[in-house]
Amino acid sequence: AQDEPIMEFGMRRAQGIDGAITASRAAYIGGCDYTSNVIAGKLYDIPVKGTHSHSWVMVFDDELESFETYAHTLPDNVVFLVDTYDSLKGVHRAIEVGKWLKKQGKKMLGIRLDSGDLAYLSKKCRKLLDEAGFEDTLIYATNELDETIISDLKRQGAKIGVWGVGTKLTTAYSQPALDGVYKLSAIRNPGEEWKYKLKLSERMTKISNPGILEVKRYRQNGRYIADVIYNKGTNMSKGCCVIDPLDATRQKIIGKEFDCEDLLVPVFRSGELVYKLPSLHEIQQRAKDELSHFHDGVKRFLNPHQYVVGMEKSLYDLKIKLVENIRLKKN
Repeated sequence: AQDEPIMEFGMRRAQGIDGAITASRAAYIGGCDYTSNVIAGKLYDIPVKGTHSHSWVMVFDDELESFETYAHTLPDNVVFLVDTYDSLKGVHRAIEVGKWLKKQGKKMLGIRLDSGDLAYLSKKCRKLLDEAGFEDTLIYATNELDETIISDLKRQGAKIGVWGVGTKLTTAYSQPALDGVYKLSAIRNPGEEWKYKLKLSERMTKISNPGILEVKRYRQNGRYIADVIYNKGTNMSKGCCVIDPLDATRQKIIGKEFDCEDLLVPVFRSGELVYKLPSLHEIQQRAKDELSHFHDGVKRFLNPHQYVVGMEKSLYDLKIKLVENIRLKKN
């Protein structure tokens, strides 16, 4: 959305006992500016924003009456949903009520489109609003939006100022199951050395990684360039060689001159909290800051550059050695 506001709008479609609450929290961390979920706003101090529903319009004898009643009831938070019957006629009625609001010293904050050709309708609505003197009134858009549709609407020059994203954001729409599990990677008895473990498979993608795993992120000139999985205790001060675990011919040498940081930090030790818990707003800001350090080519939707993520060479060698040893024992 290119820094335009995003509203999380998915409470009705969220899954599970507390799906709506956790989805609102996660969406805010991920960069959404508002939620329509009022209880999430109360619990997490997330800014709440929304509009009235189609049923609000339908319960009245006509659309104009519904807008007038809404404006009288909530004069400081007026965003009209205009597409219940006809979007462009709905805008004309919204403008009529907006003029009354102006006389009261109030503002019509926005109108919302929830169906039809959003690019075409937003341009028509923008023209009508501007001609009527409502240049500051924003156009909100909803209706099964996702990052691809938003990007395409932007390309078409849609005059949309606020985006409401629901189903595609709060449900596991494209990947309903996470293809990942926890596996034992190391074990030790009291006073003894660590023993490294892995789960074997005929497919390399399903062979687990041994070791007490850490992740180090490298950056160059303020840009992140690679994430490296390594075994705790490995000397990383001289740089490292990163290996693609699925294709050992793909390797990248990272010199000691590059800045780096460990991504895994302990939260609990021996049952005691050892981590200063940040506020939700601080978590969101960190997520935004982190994203800003990745190259734009990595973040694009179509044919993105592949960000380097791999195993430190000695860890990769350990994995291959354990695989060979286990297979020898099997034979």
